[in-house]
Amino acid sequence: MAPHLTGTVRFYQKKNGVLVIARICRLPQNNPSGFFAMHIHEGESCSGNEFSATGVHFDPGSRPHPDHAGDLPPLLSCGGSAYSAVMTNRFTVKDIIDRTVVIHSGPDDFRSQPAGNSGTKIACGAIFAIR
Repeated sequence: MAPHLTGTVRFYQKKNGVLVIARICRLPQNNPSGFFAMHIHEGESCSGNEFSATGVHFDPGSRPHPDHAGDLPPLLSCGGSAYSAVMTNRFTVKDIIDRTVVIHSGPDDFRSQPAGNSGTKIACGAIFAIR
């Protein structure tokens, strides 16, 4: 876990998909590549040892990695900060409410099953609707 890591990930439903905007601060500096995997997980909570309640990648279509609905592009740290904006049609905002978004300690290799050999879970956030 990275206890001082902070950030927000916002999901905006658009006509052709979901716009995902992430702003993350205080990423660990000990990752030589600077890349950190970010995925949506099926679990509803960030509780448990090493965020165990997050479960596995969100994958309602039972597809192999990296084609899970919850697979997102990696974050690239610049001095411990990362910003990302991506459009995806793999899910709707409604599909992911009450799930979790997880940042991993390393890059996703986009090959290994089931989750890309992306290291430990270092940060987690619950996805909820703002009303």
